[in-house]
Amino acid sequence: MSQSSKSSEPSAPVPTSADVARRAGVSRATVSYVLNNTEAVRISEPTRRKVREAAEELGYVPHAAARSLRAGRTRIVLMPTPHVPIGPLYSTFLDELQWALRRLDYTVVQYGSLGLSGDEAVRAWAELRPVAVISLGEITLSARNVATLRRAGARAVITMGPTAVPGAHALVMDQQQIGARAAAHLVERGRRRIGVVVPREAGLELFSAPRLAGARGVAGAEVEALPMAYSEESAAELAARWRGLRLDAAFAYNDEYAMLLMRALLDEGLRVPEEVAVIGADDLLIGRLLRPRLSTVRIEMPTGDHLASLVDHAVREPSEATERHDLMTAEAVRREST
Repeated sequence: MSQSSKSSEPSAPVPTSADVARRAGVSRATVSYVLNNTEAVRISEPTRRKVREAAEELGYVPHAAARSLRAGRTRIVLMPTPHVPIGPLYSTFLDELQWALRRLDYTVVQYGSLGLSGDEAVRAWAELRPVAVISLGEITLSARNVATLRRAGARAVITMGPTAVPGAHALVMDQQQIGARAAAHLVERGRRRIGVVVPREAGLELFSAPRLAGARGVAGAEVEALPMAYSEESAAELAARWRGLRLDAAFAYNDEYAMLLMRALLDEGLRVPEEVAVIGADDLLIGRLLRPRLSTVRIEMPTGDHLASLVDHAVREPSEATERHDLMTAEAVRREST
């Protein structure tokens, strides 16, 4: 037999819900109820198990597009992929959120939107007909963008940036309080001339700018912004000119930048905390393993389960846009570096 005739042989038929129903000994409607996690119909656990086992044996997978047509909407929750390093704290939070949404039977789709403007990104997202969009604020959205997503079927548009967007459910993450807590801690320790490390990396100003503003708003603090890249070379360059800056404390954007700077300051012969007090943010475990142990601002984020339930509620019961400002708290944690 020739190679061409082999390749022209028909492939195995794609299993259908009717095949699953026959294998499990139930109706096609029951198969649909079980595999689509329909809550309105009560089906016994043994029957659910039989249907799932039959589907697995046959290799049957429900057709998402067909299910969406029947329901009138998808179960897609679209999350633009962060295109800047957001750090371990936020990465863990986003992982928890995705798992929690999956347990609620949503399909989480991460969309790479690097290089797209607000209008371009929203048109691309709308093509997928998501039932909800969760934006971290890296792409600036407008009221018109929110309206476009809603016309495309999005029942909820949720933003998690430092400011609210008209028409969207806003979960306002107040980054200013992080800078304020750090600067207030340093002032309480008798430090007034504070250098605030601002990352040179593009995109992080979404978080770093309000943290700097929060530090500047603390009474008694004299704040100087200090750009620094996330590299040993940049930290060493800043440490080498530290004495000339006449600063007695540093608040770094987060613990990772703080650890880089503290190591460079020590290499430069500066004593921490005697000559320079150093504090970071995020309360990473590795900061507690350093010597001196790193002071930090501990940030309490909402749990993934809690935020997923808010998304689910917004999808099930669409309402006017709301704002929540109570989902994140911050407190300074004193250790040896201050």
